[in-house]
Amino acid sequence: MKLLLDENVDVRFKFRFENTIHEVFTVRDMEWNGIKNGKLLQLAAEKGFNAFLCVDKNLPYQQNLTTLALPVIVLNVHRNVLPSLKQLLPDLLVLLNQTLKNQVYIVG
Repeated sequence: MKLLLDENVDVRFKFRFENTIHEVFTVRDMEWNGIKNGKLLQLAAEKGFNAFLCVDKNLPYQQNLTTLALPVIVLNVHRNVLPSLKQLLPDLLVLLNQTLKNQVYIVG
């Protein structure tokens, strides 16, 4: 699965996927910094991404969920730091092994 990490997710989290079947890029890798979420989700879908990972718990309330261009996975961490993100990885990998619909999923 081709995944896009939002620019607010610690970029080092990307490397936790190295021994998985998933291909992970950051918004910075794609040079999409500063693009608003609605446009970013559409662009990601157009470029073949299969899911968007973020820590923005408000994103589901800021987007029209009926028109999502791809699945959005909110990483529900108390603190947006690598140790907290790493704790979510097992549950996240289980989710990523499922067929995902264009909706919001909460992990954590």
